[in-house]
Amino acid sequence: MGKAIAAINMTLDGFCDHTVGIVDEELHQHYSALLRSAGTILYGRITYQLMEYWPPIVKNPTGNRSIDEFAVIMDAFPKVVFSRTLKKTGWESARIATRSIEEEIAVLKQQSDKDILIGSPSLIVAATELNLVDQYQLCVHPIIAGKGLPLFKNISDKKLLKLIKTKMFGSGVIVLYYEPIKK
Repeated sequence: MGKAIAAINMTLDGFCDHTVGIVDEELHQHYSALLRSAGTILYGRITYQLMEYWPPIVKNPTGNRSIDEFAVIMDAFPKVVFSRTLKKTGWESARIATRSIEEEIAVLKQQSDKDILIGSPSLIVAATELNLVDQYQLCVHPIIAGKGLPLFKNISDKKLLKLIKTKMFGSGVIVLYYEPIKK
């Protein structure tokens, strides 16, 4: 049975913003490898719509190998979108969730041994509150944004985590791998 992994980019001051990170070859390679090892990614509407950036690159490659490779992987990768307003997706590899996040993760875990990635701040919070996250992969960029969407906004109870691994990139980006400590 795969793990539910909350994987997201964030600034040093705890904000999630895909427009302020250090996006380089190493980061694209990291996320390409993460997608290859998983089976599905869960997105909220806003993050899903940000990811719609990638299909045009598949049709018109940039010439940058790591970007073009990531675009191809992302384009084909299965996505489940949680939205109250979207009725359909523009991606063949995406579908609108018809179940709660708890039910969706349970069904996906039953269907495959591959990991389930949770890639939106709101879904990470919801999954954290429901104790559904098996691992956090927080990709911390050495940037102080000063404002934005805090990752763990509205968490109601303290959550204890155990650091299990770190990975550092030449840019100073660090991925922190945590597992929840079960009470």
